[in-house]
Amino acid sequence: MSTFDAIVVGGGHNGLVCAAYLARAGQRVVVLEAAAEVGGAAVTREIAAGFRVSSCAHILHQLNPQVWSDLDLERNGVVASSEPMPTIGLGADGQHLKLSPDEIQTRAEIAALSGADAERFHPLMARLRRFAGALEPLLGMSPPRLGTADWSDRSALLKLGWRVRRLGRDDMRELLRIAGSNVADLVEDTFETERLQGLLAFDAVLGTHLGPRSPTSMLTWLYRLAGEAGRALVQPVGGMGAVTQAIARAAQAAGAEIRTDTPVARILVEEDRARGVALDSGERLSAPVVVSSADPKRTFLSLLGVEHLDTGFVRRIRNLRMRGNVAKLNLALEGQPEFTGLASGDLGARLVIAPSVDYLEQAFNAAKYGEYSPAPAMEITIPSVHDSGLAPPGKHVLSALVQYAPYGLKAGWDTAKPAFEQQVLSILGAYAPGLDSLISARQLLTPFDLEREYRLTGGHWHHGELAFDQLLMLRPVPGAAQYATPLPGLYLCGAGSHPGGGVMGAAGMNAAREVIAREVGE
Repeated sequence: MSTFDAIVVGGGHNGLVCAAYLARAGQRVVVLEAAAEVGGAAVTREIAAGFRVSSCAHILHQLNPQVWSDLDLERNGVVASSEPMPTIGLGADGQHLKLSPDEIQTRAEIAALSGADAERFHPLMARLRRFAGALEPLLGMSPPRLGTADWSDRSALLKLGWRVRRLGRDDMRELLRIAGSNVADLVEDTFETERLQGLLAFDAVLGTHLGPRSPTSMLTWLYRLAGEAGRALVQPVGGMGAVTQAIARAAQAAGAEIRTDTPVARILVEEDRARGVALDSGERLSAPVVVSSADPKRTFLSLLGVEHLDTGFVRRIRNLRMRGNVAKLNLALEGQPEFTGLASGDLGARLVIAPSVDYLEQAFNAAKYGEYSPAPAMEITIPSVHDSGLAPPGKHVLSALVQYAPYGLKAGWDTAKPAFEQQVLSILGAYAPGLDSLISARQLLTPFDLEREYRLTGGHWHHGELAFDQLLMLRPVPGAAQYATPLPGLYLCGAGSHPGGGVMGAAGMNAAREVIAREVGE
């Protein structure tokens, strides 16, 4: 039996980050990835001969700066393919709204639609970013436990309270007022332009089972802003797979071993402690520490087994809300697409179809009843505009996140997928006439496909909803909120643990710190 100091189950970006930090601390670490390549849902794959695209996650904007620095990802090969991406809210009539990192340009764009909105936009965003800034430090640390006498937990809670208090009385009151509210109320009370309202609300609901009028949708927007912490939206050369490959190189340089095509069958338990893993091949690996980057349900209910956990904990895990609501569309195009009213120089932007709050809410209404949206919202990128290596000369790839597409579709995805795919292409065609004639290959990944392909329970890319009762010291559930689990020696490091989904790497970093503090010094 091969022996290690730590075994990391799953080679997604968080698992790789965790392995890199553990190896840097002198631990003998092995990463076990079931797929043929590492990266999890942040990979670049070929959808047709010569056409490569970021298969799931497709924009880099939340990677933790400490992870970036510690693992020296720039030296390990992460290069932005272009300048920071603007966001363009598309209008089927060819009247678009462009929000760019250039404040003067954005002000002019909004002013063309509404002078009042142009005056209000930057003050509102500055205030929201101050709120997000108070939350941002929490993402790179273990969340404090509630109801304990431990000084470290009390200290962390006091620091959180102090960050909020430092906002000042007015901002503190406003943060507490809006945190549990819905994003529709805020944007509709502040702005008069429907396209601006819809564009901002889209960021609050992307990847969630929330509509813009759902309570707590403001919290998810603040959480997204905290994860970005002022960082721009970029696309890496080679797609998102280049990022995870760079993290893998950093882990290997630190001494970690990475094995692909190595699915784990179960976590081994001896004397009420995790002691290693058994592989599908029958091989066993031994270690006093097992760190799982798989989602919580897969970790506890499948890999570990409920017989090693108390019934209350098992009930909380089973009740986790983790049914995905987003599909991913990848297209191989024989030429450059043309969007009505959009300059060719803007094709490299982040393009969003969410023309109003009502459009988003109506799209969400279908998902409430187990149906896909007849007019879904979308986030679209054409990465080959700036990264020619992703497609043959003169050709392109298009990548789109499509919301809402509920995991538990009443009609069943095996039956309904062709009709939904055609509906998505029809919506795209309304904004980009002639797109159909350019498509040489296409791939639609529903949440059901994401579960099968990437082992994401429920097809949820965050490994669980981002909501009040599934965040911070409650993520994934009480008893496993600081990466350590009820079973000694077993830890979590995936998106199902704090701070959640997105290509942040913070969960992997924080989990490694917990393992080092709790295990290495013993």
